[in-house]
Amino acid sequence: MNAKELRELSLEELLQKEKDHRGELFNLRFQHQTRQLDNNMRMKAVRKDIARVLTVLRERRS
Repeated sequence: MNAKELRELSLEELLQKEKDHRGELFNLRFQHQTRQLDNNMRMKAVRKDIARVLTVLRERRS
């Protein structure tokens, strides 16, 4: 998701997206440690998605 799409979401939806992405990142890290992760770039993409969501949340707070 890009920032433009995130800005159209409500506050509750953004918070839910952040929670979902953090859960996915946890699972990816677990898979990475057990050598079951096939696509290492997915971790980077999820971290960037979390950063995008946090950026939009901070924009709304100010």
